[in-house]
Amino acid sequence: MASDPSPIQRHIRGAGLDLAVTERGDQGNTTMLLVHGFPDTSAVWEPLALLLAERFHVVTYDVRGAGHSDIPSHRSDYSLSLLVDDLAAVADAVSPEKPVHLVAHDWGSIQGWEAVTEDRLAGRFASYTSISGPPLDHAALWARSHRSGSSSDKVRALRQALHSWYIVFFHLPYLPQLMGRSANRSLWSRALHRIEGAPSDENWPAPTFGSDFAHGVDLYRANVLPRMRHPVARHTATPVQIIVPMKDRYVTPALLDGLEAWTTVAWRRPVAAGHWVIRMQPALIAAWVEEVIDFVETGSEAADLAACRVRVSPEDDVAGTESAA
Repeated sequence: MASDPSPIQRHIRGAGLDLAVTERGDQGNTTMLLVHGFPDTSAVWEPLALLLAERFHVVTYDVRGAGHSDIPSHRSDYSLSLLVDDLAAVADAVSPEKPVHLVAHDWGSIQGWEAVTEDRLAGRFASYTSISGPPLDHAALWARSHRSGSSSDKVRALRQALHSWYIVFFHLPYLPQLMGRSANRSLWSRALHRIEGAPSDENWPAPTFGSDFAHGVDLYRANVLPRMRHPVARHTATPVQIIVPMKDRYVTPALLDGLEAWTTVAWRRPVAAGHWVIRMQPALIAAWVEEVIDFVETGSEAADLAACRVRVSPEDDVAGTESAA
């Protein structure tokens, strides 16, 4: 692993609360913003961030309710709109004059899709690499189309539903939070090793794991049902790289089908890894992210990146779709 180039840690004001931010690398370099998922903190990015900081200004932060960031007072404070406001506030603070390259995983990726498809943030992101997290609207539209589709579509929908059992559990009263508060960091770490093959260390899972889990459940409670009931398809001009872990136990590859229709330029890159591919193969993910940034900044598309370019036909374009509600 690369040596740590003296990270800078500070707090940045988000949407009504403070966010714990870590910056690595030369601040004069191109800025890359990495957003973590549930039940992680920004520590999940450390192996990848150390590699990328040799060339880029790499910024990570604990999302609201996680790690060393402030904890919201109400469930509604975990809404996607506020999460996007936080993300935008960090981007504005660390790169006020230039767009940032966004990389996100799991719930961070859900937030990322929300951000890059916001009209008010058009041009704020130079590129977006999404890992294991579709837009909630896409998930809802995908589920509806597959439930009413062919037999093979219904099988895919059932398979994803079985993989998403935990979402139903998270909506039960009291129990998920109680489980979170009593969650054993050591047991979770061993499970990540044994089941996921993801190496942990003294920083990940974070010492705040139990609290992060208990509070992070409200990400699901505040957002999933409203978007499942009233999904709206949207579009972005931001180039998007979709990394698809083929062994993901939570987000099946089929659920990510059709995401290329949400953007003008898209690459789809399957990888033989599980959900925490960012911990399992950081060097590979770093190389893929660099290829996209090189394309955006120089116009030169590496051969292996070009081979992953997804062509969107006009009938697949979701831009302008009003609602499937």
